[in-house]
Amino acid sequence: MSLKLGCIADDFTGATDLANNLVRAGMRAVQTIGVPGAPLRGDADAVVVALKTRTLPADEAVAQSLAALDWLQAQGAEQIYFKYCSTFDSTPRGNIGPVIDALMARLGTDFTIATPAFPDNGRTVFKGYLFAGDVLLNESGMQHHPLTPMTDPNLVRVLSAQTSRKVGLIDYAVVARGSDAIGARMRELASEGVGIAIVDAVGNADLLALGPALRGMPLVTAGSGVAIGLPANWGLAPGGRAARARVPGPQAVLAGSCSAATNGQVAAFIESGRPALALDPLRLAAGDDVAGEALAWAAPRLADGPVLIYSTAQPEQVRQAQGALGAERAGALVEAALARIAAGLVERGVRQLIVAGGETSGAVVQALGLEQIAIGEQIDPGVPWCAGYAPAAQGDISIALKSGNFGTRDFFIKAFAKAFA
Repeated sequence: MSLKLGCIADDFTGATDLANNLVRAGMRAVQTIGVPGAPLRGDADAVVVALKTRTLPADEAVAQSLAALDWLQAQGAEQIYFKYCSTFDSTPRGNIGPVIDALMARLGTDFTIATPAFPDNGRTVFKGYLFAGDVLLNESGMQHHPLTPMTDPNLVRVLSAQTSRKVGLIDYAVVARGSDAIGARMRELASEGVGIAIVDAVGNADLLALGPALRGMPLVTAGSGVAIGLPANWGLAPGGRAARARVPGPQAVLAGSCSAATNGQVAAFIESGRPALALDPLRLAAGDDVAGEALAWAAPRLADGPVLIYSTAQPEQVRQAQGALGAERAGALVEAALARIAAGLVERGVRQLIVAGGETSGAVVQALGLEQIAIGEQIDPGVPWCAGYAPAAQGDISIALKSGNFGTRDFFIKAFAKAFA
């Protein structure tokens, strides 16, 4: 096996997002759930190791990321890609900066780039500022994120707070001049002692220009957008690399994200007249069997089409729950409940499952015992259908792991029809 690209993702939806872009750009990609305990079987151009490290203490995130790096190097990976969210969400303590620092030290490199740009999903970087759609990140709803609120859109400042390395900028005026200009600016910044350079990108043409400049760089750090420009470095072109990920059976949606996008998707599902059930974190904290009640509610409805079970809420409701329980406890209770519900739904026959939210997806995938998933057809930018073996199903299930911020308002409704027509 000749493994060209070894990827480390800090959450499960982000891993799928990256693998999806690599497949669409021409790579055979495999996603593992956590660091495998054995060598990879089969052939692949890229492997994406999905971790759940975005909100862990920094030392734990670093340890897991280095373990993933060691495994990928053992598989012969020629280049390493650290993938984080296109909203760059983190805290002043990390974990983006600490993980980048640790990976650079282990790889013995003193320069890399950083850009969360993903224009297909409205994430653009200009003059070092991150935009979500037409507004700055801190005006997009991400300022209300329950775990990693983003109140500063200036990526140089945000990353500088997390690393001891000097952070610089490759701005749009350079990027617009193409790959050679980008490469020259990288060398200039490195000579000035810059260790990490934020890169502007406002369209896919910018990412495609960046790709050749990254050829041979030991470590690339980015959102998933940069992936579209890397396969060409190995002579690969876009083509039919998507796996078949269609497993027939009952359908369900689990939504744990409280992002503005997922709030809209939950509302659209309910407005369509389909069955939906909200979870109450205060009842979870009181010890009520909320998960058992949800499964009892869902069971008789599964034969009639998709059901939605959600903890998604508006910012004020989230603040109230966090005020009563604490942010970490509230999040952990909801994740555990949705993970138990996911396992129960699969035991009851669900074979097509959408999960919204990075932390929720991580908890669900682990509860289902998925170890490796194949990347199938894209539903919306950054969100493909996938397939993997679930012990509770004694066979494969189809699963879509959706970042909270991704997808059109009708995502939950159209996803099943698009993939299973």
